[in-house]
Amino acid sequence: MLDAAKPKPETLLEINNIEVIYNHVILVLKGVSLHVPKGGITALLGGNGAGKTTTLKAISNLLQSERGEVTKGTITFRDESITELNPAALVKRGVIQVMEGRHCFEHLTVEENLLTGAYTRHDGRGAVDADLQMVYDYFPRLKERRKSQAGYTSGGEQQMVAIGRAMLARPEMILLDEPSMGLAPQLVEQIFGIVKRLNEEQGVTFLLAEQNTNVALRFAHYGYILESGRIVMDGPASELRENPDVKEFYLGMSEEGRKSFRDVRSYRRRKRWLA
Repeated sequence: MLDAAKPKPETLLEINNIEVIYNHVILVLKGVSLHVPKGGITALLGGNGAGKTTTLKAISNLLQSERGEVTKGTITFRDESITELNPAALVKRGVIQVMEGRHCFEHLTVEENLLTGAYTRHDGRGAVDADLQMVYDYFPRLKERRKSQAGYTSGGEQQMVAIGRAMLARPEMILLDEPSMGLAPQLVEQIFGIVKRLNEEQGVTFLLAEQNTNVALRFAHYGYILESGRIVMDGPASELRENPDVKEFYLGMSEEGRKSFRDVRSYRRRKRWLA
C-alpha cells in the first residue's frame, strides 16, 4: 500500500510577477516570481548583476534608499502584503536581511554588535541573554572575540557577527545576501554549515542570494536561477545539481569536461532555457 503523500509545506513568502525600476528608467527585475516555503532553505542563484540583491531589497523594502521601486506585482509574507511596510516593521514581523558585505558597526565590540539585533525586542534581558548564549554556541569564535572591536575582526568573523545579530532579533525568515563573498573556501563551508544547523535546529527559513552555485545547491532545498532580471530555471536543488545546463553554465562542467564560464555566450543560455 502506498504511503499518503506528504502535505505541501506552508508558503511563507510569495513573490508574484514583480518588476523593479531604478531612477524611473532602468528596468532591473522583469516579472520575477518565486515561493519560499516555511522551514526551508531557498537559493537565489545567478551571476553578478543578475538581480539577486535587488530581489532581496524588494522584499525588505530597502529599494527606496537607492531610488528603486516595485512597479508591478505583489510580495506577500504569510498571505499579507508587505510592499508598503518599512524595514523596521518587517523586522517586527520576523523578516531580517543580512546585507552583502557584512556591514558591522566597526567601532562597537562583537558583543555590542550582536545585541543591536535585539533592539526591537521587549521580552526582557533574560531572554536576550539566553539567545546571546545560543549565538555563541553556534559561533564559538565570536564568544572568544566578544570584547574585540568588530572593525578589527576578520571577514569570516564579521559574517558570523552579521548572522548572529540577525538571530538576536528572533527571525522567522532571514534574507542572506552573498554570504560566501570574499571568504576562503573553508570558511564558506563553515558558514553554510551553520546556516543549515540554524534552519534544522531553530526552524529559521532562509532565502539566500549566492553566486557560488556549487555550495549553495549542496545546502539549499530549492533553487531559482536569475539571469538579466528574469527567472530562467527553478527546481529542487538536487535536480538542479544534475541538470546539464546548470552543470555547464554555473558549475563549469560539461560532457566534454570542465570549461570556463567565459567561454559560454549568454545568448546560448537564453536560447536553450527559454525556448
